[in-house]
Amino acid sequence: MSIDFSAIIPTFRRPRELIEAISSVLRQHDSTVEIFVIDDSPEGSAEEGIRGLRDSRIVYVKNPNPTGGVPSVVRNIGWPLAHGTFIHFLDDDDVVAEGHYAAVKAAFAANPSIGLVFGRIEPFGSGPAAQLDHERQYFIDAARKSVLSDRFGPRFAFTGRMLFDKALLVCSASVTRRECVARLSGFDPSIRLMEDADFHVRAMRECGALFLNRTAIHYRVGSPSLMHSPHPPEAQKQSERLGHRQMQAKYRRERGALEFYALALLTRTILKVF
Repeated sequence: MSIDFSAIIPTFRRPRELIEAISSVLRQHDSTVEIFVIDDSPEGSAEEGIRGLRDSRIVYVKNPNPTGGVPSVVRNIGWPLAHGTFIHFLDDDDVVAEGHYAAVKAAFAANPSIGLVFGRIEPFGSGPAAQLDHERQYFIDAARKSVLSDRFGPRFAFTGRMLFDKALLVCSASVTRRECVARLSGFDPSIRLMEDADFHVRAMRECGALFLNRTAIHYRVGSPSLMHSPHPPEAQKQSERLGHRQMQAKYRRERGALEFYALALLTRTILKVF
């Protein structure tokens, strides 16, 4: 039987949240799925829970060389194992919205030249109320910018936003054709933080993107997170800035200074007024 979607879920000591993430994939209708859980904890924190589900669609893989928190490396273990037409890199504490895979599958079918589809992000969880409100407003704004960027075509406005504005999405919100992931060789492990933004920049520019103005994922705020601590340490802030500079430098090197600065001008002038 052919597989429509391969969900790649890196995990690290979140057994309860992981089961919720997996269940949200298994509930998707009108699509065939497989799930690869890549356990990055030395003790194999997810293995018992996965075995207990007794579902042949779930493959448990224990990373033989735990990274200590380098998600690009963990995701790159998973996607080469996948058989699906589409790859979904799902974080272990997020929840896929009902009917999302069916909507994504239809969007890809209607747009055969597009390599990446992403949708709206709905924060939820037990984090501080102020943080939850901040995240909700952030992703409302991101969805607005995505709708407007979509009017400029599948590549350059999306790419410019990601390079020179705030990120439009998180990793779980996108689904990518497998051949596009392979063309990009997955994630760049040299970028410690912002590795998902770098992946999305390259996928949008190389393969084209489409925004679905419907909820893609429910994005948990409150569980331990590198990117969404209420009070990130200065070292983390510096790592994020470094990741962003690495992403920009790589784009300029690979696509040339002319395109790089043209995108900067587009983003800071025309797109700024939208």
